[in-house]
Amino acid sequence: MNKVFAFILLILISGWSGGNLPPENLLHNSADTSDKTIRIMFYNVENLFDTQDDSIKNDNEFLPEGSRRWNNSKMYDKINKLYKVIVAVGGWSPPDIIGLCEIENRFVISLLLNYTPLQKFNYGVVHAESPDQRGIDVAILYNRDRINKISEEFISVHFPFSHNTTRDIAYMKARVNNKDTLHIFVNHWPSRLGGEKKSEPNRMFVAGILKSKTDSIFKLPGSKNIVIMGDFNDEPVNNSLINGLKARIEFTDILFSSLYNLSACDPLNFYGTLKYQSGWQIFDQFIVSGQLLDKKSNLTTSCENFHIFNADFLLEPDEKYMGKKPFRTYSGFKYNHGYSDHLPVYLDLN
Repeated sequence: MNKVFAFILLILISGWSGGNLPPENLLHNSADTSDKTIRIMFYNVENLFDTQDDSIKNDNEFLPEGSRRWNNSKMYDKINKLYKVIVAVGGWSPPDIIGLCEIENRFVISLLLNYTPLQKFNYGVVHAESPDQRGIDVAILYNRDRINKISEEFISVHFPFSHNTTRDIAYMKARVNNKDTLHIFVNHWPSRLGGEKKSEPNRMFVAGILKSKTDSIFKLPGSKNIVIMGDFNDEPVNNSLINGLKARIEFTDILFSSLYNLSACDPLNFYGTLKYQSGWQIFDQFIVSGQLLDKKSNLTTSCENFHIFNADFLLEPDEKYMGKKPFRTYSGFKYNHGYSDHLPVYLDLN
């Protein structure tokens, strides 16, 4: 009954109506999509938790009596903000495929899809509870009017050198426009907790698991259209992506059976996706197979089709380190009324 009441209260508090879209000033930083474009978005939403205690997960800080004083009002506000970002990234139509990380469960996804104006779009969901100790998961949302899911899989990670747990890799095989097969992977690799070098073996191990999966796709006959997205907790030039996943950052002599990191194309032209002290970093990335870079393919993309969505409403002044920084939900344990500590990224396939 508590969750039914929460659904009703969400509508009353937020004042949403299924026919309203965000104001035009939210949409100034992304081009409208067309029938010939498939827009794919990834967003680390910074701890989208419900307010109920999960007895088998360490979610205590995100409870009404927890250290962050998380409550229904804050959760509903965050759902509202996430909806606005999704629609703004898509132009007047939300993206066709959305990868999310740092969501607690299927319940918060249902709030987003069924109790905001996204309800008028026919989104399907790929999600499963992961073994992460804090209970945060990854998910794939897809517009069933344009994307036909063929299969899904959740690739688990079991470290042979520790008892730590992490998020699964979500995988969806789909058909686009009723003819082209597309392989989608959504990742949230282990954090840098304890230091970059000390934690690097964890990310290297996950990179190896993902590479094994993409290698198996390359060996199969048929389409080799692969899109990998996620928060990798490393930058495109770091060891886990260069030597673990073998994601290339140079775009000469394109090979269908190789991976290419579009997030490394021209990092001087945009913000990173998160800011640590005075420096921007690109942890949120899109990596594609070489076939998608071939202009003769049915589905194509390029460096110019990768974007970091840095609209003004997602940023706030950085009073300590100058410039701007992501307008996050929490600053330490202080509620900041913002969106996320990461900026979303998106990629267009033509």
